[in-house]
Amino acid sequence: MGLLYDARSIAKRDPAARSTLEVVLLYSGFHALIYHRIAHFFYKCRLKLIARLISQIGRFMTGVEIHPGAKIGRGLFIDHGMGVVIGETAEIGDDCTIYHNATLGGTGKDSGKRHPTIGNNVLISTGAKILGPFKVGDNSRIGANAVVLQEVEPDSTVIGVPGRVVRRKGQKLTPSTDLDQVHMPDPVSQEFCRLQQRIHILETALSKYIEVKGDEDFHQE
Repeated sequence: MGLLYDARSIAKRDPAARSTLEVVLLYSGFHALIYHRIAHFFYKCRLKLIARLISQIGRFMTGVEIHPGAKIGRGLFIDHGMGVVIGETAEIGDDCTIYHNATLGGTGKDSGKRHPTIGNNVLISTGAKILGPFKVGDNSRIGANAVVLQEVEPDSTVIGVPGRVVRRKGQKLTPSTDLDQVHMPDPVSQEFCRLQQRIHILETALSKYIEVKGDEDFHQE
């Protein structure tokens, strides 16, 4: 019944899905859940080698890497799926949505609980990285390519690198607008701008230095 709920939930939330049967037969995100449910069963039975084998087969078949130790609630919708990574101690609540290339990972600095806990009805956009053993509250939204390194309160919208909350419970916290996955600032472009500004400063300083040295050489002659 759990997998049937998953399939119906995906069909309901994805406007491209024409039926539950289409989800069951064709959706790689749903197939990844099937592999994970089986792998997680063996993981809980302490048959971890079998669990990892099944999860690796699932990764090969779907492009979604879910550690068999991860705890996933009902109704998870992994849209497109390719490149999604979910770590061993990650926990995901009910009716969440995760887009491709998202990561629920660790920072490498923690032991034991290393991965995030995601509440219910959370949306994690394309390329988002949630790293560390903290909680993302219910009904929160993580913007595309955001890097989240600290706890997120419920009903929050997070964007940017590092992630910052721009909206909570319907109220704007900064001049930023709603979650916009198209017109968000490009961190690579921003870094290029900073480098260009630094180069300009260095070129100006070098020109002044050459000018001063030229005057000194002239006076020495």
